[in-house]
Amino acid sequence: MTGEHVEAAPAKRSGPSVVMSRVTRSYGAIHALGPIDLELPQNQFFSVVGPSGCGKSTMLDVLAGLNKPTSGEIRFEDKRVDGEVPDGVGVVFQDDASFPWLTVESNIGFGMRRKGFSPDEIKDRVGRALSFMGLTSFAKAHPSQLSGGMRQRVCIARTLVMRPRLILLDEPFGALDQQTRLLMGDELLNLWRRTGATVVLITHSIDEAVMLADRVGVMSARPGKFIEIIETGWPADRDSRLAASPEFGQVTTRIWDLLRNESIKAMQADVEASR
Repeated sequence: MTGEHVEAAPAKRSGPSVVMSRVTRSYGAIHALGPIDLELPQNQFFSVVGPSGCGKSTMLDVLAGLNKPTSGEIRFEDKRVDGEVPDGVGVVFQDDASFPWLTVESNIGFGMRRKGFSPDEIKDRVGRALSFMGLTSFAKAHPSQLSGGMRQRVCIARTLVMRPRLILLDEPFGALDQQTRLLMGDELLNLWRRTGATVVLITHSIDEAVMLADRVGVMSARPGKFIEIIETGWPADRDSRLAASPEFGQVTTRIWDLLRNESIKAMQADVEASR
């Protein structure tokens, strides 16, 4: 992110940004998630790791309001979330969600046009997002002309222009190579620092989770629940160079020890279910 402009940071609010209380989610006879208890302060970066199939994405879906929890309660800025995406929440998924028939600037402004923003407001916010994300020279390009990393920048910018106070990311860099993932992680940290948003990141990468987050939640095998939430202790101005430090290795080793045991349980459960 190389531009000088960025969306204004949200005004500070009292109380936590997110509270999840005894949240569960089932699909028929399958108990997929919970119970989950979680409280996130304003402007915290929180990462979630866990075995495959443990319910990480399910947790994000109910937190976003894309699905209703089976039981329990979710509150965003002290308002209940119950099957509808609240104002102030933005979601970015792993799959490329750019519209191939639209230019980069039209992709970024899509949500604003649907919400009825004025043309002048759209032009201003999209211009700032293009600059912030380093996409100004690609404003008239189509997604097919961009790399995977740049298309994901477009999707993040489309979320950013709506000025979310809570950004939910489900494996947003999962399809990218390792070098690009590190660079995108640095850009995401820059976005988080400069917007003041609360961020929740779902990832399969322990390194990514540890490098980016203030706290890392480690989930159990299904039904997923938090077995431990680990404070990383990193400064706000961190970047990917943190991965070379001894402290980084210590935190990732601790998380892997927890995650390895849960991953073995998940594989054993899959074997039993296939018999």
